[in-house]
Amino acid sequence: MLQGCTPWPEETAARYRRDGLWRGEALGDLLRDWARRYGSATALVHGERRISYRDLDARVDRMAAGFLRHGVRPGERVVLQLPNVPEFVIVAFALFRMGAEPVFSLASHRASEIRHLCELSGAAAYVVPGTHRGFDHVALALRMLDEVPTLRRAFALDAPGDAAVTPLAEVDAEPAGLPPVDPSDVAFFLLSGGTTALPKLIPRTHDDYAYQVRTVAELCGLTSADVYLAALPVEFNFTWGCPGVVGTLASGGRVVLADDPAPDDCFAAIERERVTITSVVPTVAQLWLEAMEWEPAGLSSLRMIQIGGARLQPELAARIEPGLGCRLQQVFGMAEGLLSMSRADDDPASVLETQGRPISPADEVRIVDEHGHDVPPGVAGELFTRGPYTLRGYYRAQEHNRRAFTSDGFYRTGDVARLTPEGRLVIEGRLKDVIIRGGDKISAGEVEGHLLTHPRIARAAVVPVPDDFLGERIYAFLVAPGEQPGLPELKRTLHERGLAEFKLPDRVEFVEAFPLTPLGKVDKKVLAAAAGDRTAPRDWAKEG
Repeated sequence: MLQGCTPWPEETAARYRRDGLWRGEALGDLLRDWARRYGSATALVHGERRISYRDLDARVDRMAAGFLRHGVRPGERVVLQLPNVPEFVIVAFALFRMGAEPVFSLASHRASEIRHLCELSGAAAYVVPGTHRGFDHVALALRMLDEVPTLRRAFALDAPGDAAVTPLAEVDAEPAGLPPVDPSDVAFFLLSGGTTALPKLIPRTHDDYAYQVRTVAELCGLTSADVYLAALPVEFNFTWGCPGVVGTLASGGRVVLADDPAPDDCFAAIERERVTITSVVPTVAQLWLEAMEWEPAGLSSLRMIQIGGARLQPELAARIEPGLGCRLQQVFGMAEGLLSMSRADDDPASVLETQGRPISPADEVRIVDEHGHDVPPGVAGELFTRGPYTLRGYYRAQEHNRRAFTSDGFYRTGDVARLTPEGRLVIEGRLKDVIIRGGDKISAGEVEGHLLTHPRIARAAVVPVPDDFLGERIYAFLVAPGEQPGLPELKRTLHERGLAEFKLPDRVEFVEAFPLTPLGKVDKKVLAAAAGDRTAPRDWAKEG
């Protein structure tokens, strides 16, 4: 286990192995098994490109050897920032196979986030797409090579010939002598949704992720006849392994990689490839429903759509099956571990109104009050969990881990939930100061910190405001004693600081002072209510 990670207690790990949950399978070796089993069947589709299982396995072998030849060593971290292209899968499995540990980054991340991920992980290498959606990632890679001491190499899908950045096509060598990989070691890192300024790193081991993927694939009834559409970014846990890309490959199915979740492209892919299952966030589901009303598409092959990433309102849930002609599966999950899903045999009301049951009999779930005492079914409280695929600690976050985990290893999720008498989860909200905008989780504190760097901003408070389309938008209350900068100027400032586009405020409002709690803290409940009602008075007392 990598230094800086918190392992499961020895007796707990032994029990998971004894019960057959952890089978000692490394993800890179599993791909080799799938290639032997499914051979010439198509594994990946992206546009006109089609890659068989046998070819995928061979490319992974050669790239694993190529990374070793280019100086990437087993046990090192590699920040992986690619969009939904086959190379994401190839690079990830190549790193799994040679024992390096990819850090999954969003394609929309910029300098602020990438620098943080490189420094926190101690990354030795960085993989980028080239120019993607108008942004020059190669230039960002060169900047990171100059600024991050541990970073030695950068690789690009489309490199312009700069000697400092190696084209991925050149990461190729005869596969020989790959080092053995311990399945109990970290396979890769996912990113937290974040309640702090920047994301934390979530270590996922080969053992725990193989168990998660196998369990969800079985629960969803995946077979080699299934076709999964990766409509959301592939680096999300939801898309990667719930069952997602990895679960589909484990079942011998076909993965179709979409560049964008927009209905035009996705509907065409569903019809062309006879897609049977996909996973989206509520905002995308709403877009798809609206598109079907305007121009019905041929989605007859689609048997199930998973919806998660944000709370699905029952009213929208009720429109899914009649509107898209397929079964709805509600999903509540987190990159940290716990997954809860509705089942095919659940009654209709449970599918519409709950987030189902945890996927594993070994998942332990508690709902507790503010004193840490368990509450009875039907009563809301904070969700605590531990289990065979839920982390025991964030990477290199010792102080935060003391707050985020109980002494006996339960993860304090920060989500407010209740359990039905039948054991189904209902997610009511969250304790964390996070805005969920179109499925993306944004730390209010991070945005506030960047806003405060503007010379004319004295105070900043960021809150969510409900939005029918995105679920929530970012609303910034600002105190500026002198000349007030406009929203375009503020966005330029945040852009220059390397903040990702989806984290920029949608609306700003200048006020003289913020409302305060009796303890002297900014009362964000009052601000959130005011953001939703522009006619509400803003005559809050001066802070003192």
